[in-house]
Amino acid sequence: MSAPIRAPKKVVLAYSGGLDTSIILKWLKTEYACEVVTFTADLGQGEELDPAREKALMLGIPEENIFIEDLREEFVRDFVFPMFRANAVYEGLYLLGTSIARPLISKRLVEIAQATGADAVAHGATGKGNDQVRFELSAYALNPEIKVIAPWREWDLSSRTKLLEFAEAHQIPIAKDKRGEAPFSVDANLLHTSSEGKVLEDPADDAPDYVFQRTVHPEDAPDQPEVIEISFEQGDAVAINGVVMTPATILTVLNDYGRKHGIGRLDFVENRFVGMKSRGIYETPGGTILLEAHRGIEQITLDSGAGHLKDSLMPRYAELIYNGFWFSPEREMLQALIDKSQEHVTGTVRLKLYKGHVRTTGRWSDHSLYSEAHVTFEEDAGAYDQKDAAGFIQLNALRLKLLAARNRRVKG
Repeated sequence: MSAPIRAPKKVVLAYSGGLDTSIILKWLKTEYACEVVTFTADLGQGEELDPAREKALMLGIPEENIFIEDLREEFVRDFVFPMFRANAVYEGLYLLGTSIARPLISKRLVEIAQATGADAVAHGATGKGNDQVRFELSAYALNPEIKVIAPWREWDLSSRTKLLEFAEAHQIPIAKDKRGEAPFSVDANLLHTSSEGKVLEDPADDAPDYVFQRTVHPEDAPDQPEVIEISFEQGDAVAINGVVMTPATILTVLNDYGRKHGIGRLDFVENRFVGMKSRGIYETPGGTILLEAHRGIEQITLDSGAGHLKDSLMPRYAELIYNGFWFSPEREMLQALIDKSQEHVTGTVRLKLYKGHVRTTGRWSDHSLYSEAHVTFEEDAGAYDQKDAAGFIQLNALRLKLLAARNRRVKG
């Protein structure tokens, strides 16, 4: 017989101020008779956060138990930028916008729990998705003694009707647009928006235009291309068009460029860590530009051996982030390798933005490995002796010759 579950005394809740997390807040208080602390993170989702404070106060949370924090700079500097040094893309397409936000939220949940004497944290992720895994793996990695409460795996509020009935019974305000079925669900931060569910569940159907919130339709983008320059230092973007900016400001400005030119849209069916396939619509305008620019500066500053090794490790690194292992030793080991590779990834990239596309048109760096003297089709003044290639080819051909001779001999 298993031991009874210990009821928490104080819980730190990841709180958006929306209907679902407001219901969770009240449910925690009624189910466990515990004290609740709310934590709301500004990760650049583009929403006003003061209503979250007002809603928490209205639901009986004292002012000292309400934490609302602007984490945009930390998010980009300590999570997005390290990930982009790796050129991380999950399953060849997804830029991990939701995945990379969860470890930061979990980190602050655990830190606030320690600061306030809470013995548990709670999140609003469902039992079908990846986020429950990401929140909880991160929390346990940072505090193995913390208790994690996932109401969607515990309560019997299994339908929208039951949720609304619970809200009405506990005087939780319900916006008019919440009474009908939402056409799709959205997660957003400074890196991306993710939309899924309802009208998007059939992967055979085109996504309606109203799903896209951060980009104009590429067909409606300006008819004239726009050229910008992004400068890097040791793998991180530091300036746009020569103007030095903070990490969060750089991503904000690149988002504006991407929005204007319809860049960064993705319709994607992915493999969730929990086992099922899921169709999502992603918009990552600034991130798509940043990835192209970072690859552009690596082309001239990163050695081929280092670059090819880094590219071979990238899918594993991306999968670790997607599956919630940001705080794992293997991700940290890979990060150390990636960061070592970026020591000379410094310089500037010119890009052209046009109707949903971004492409590199120029790149230059004081750390460049590109040697025009070696690649020129004109006279190279002795920089390269073409006769050397004969021996190089013969050595590389030796095993192929031996294999061919053996195969011919065996076949008789």
